[in-house]
Amino acid sequence: MGRKRMSKTGKRPRRSFTREYKAEVVRVVRESGRSPAAVAKELDLTPSAVRQWVKQAEIDEGHGPPGALTTAEREELTRLRREVRVLRQEREVLKKAAAFFARENTK
Repeated sequence: MGRKRMSKTGKRPRRSFTREYKAEVVRVVRESGRSPAAVAKELDLTPSAVRQWVKQAEIDEGHGPPGALTTAEREELTRLRREVRVLRQEREVLKKAAAFFARENTK
């Protein structure tokens, strides 16, 4: 059996999975009647990741707690936060440029 690559901290590198893969894992959990931990072990995933995917699928289907964000809402929030960060940086640059040119014009 092959060895898993571990980082210097003893943890394996972070992996990313497609939406389709996550949906398939959720389907397996639901249709098999097995626990998320059992499915995770079989697929070499962390149980917490599989539990989170199942929980998020329930939220996306409208069965989550009040105020829980759907996947689409989470993606939009991430995009908007990134956009706000960029706009703040641009505003700071413009402030500095305006101050620079204001000093230049008073000389």
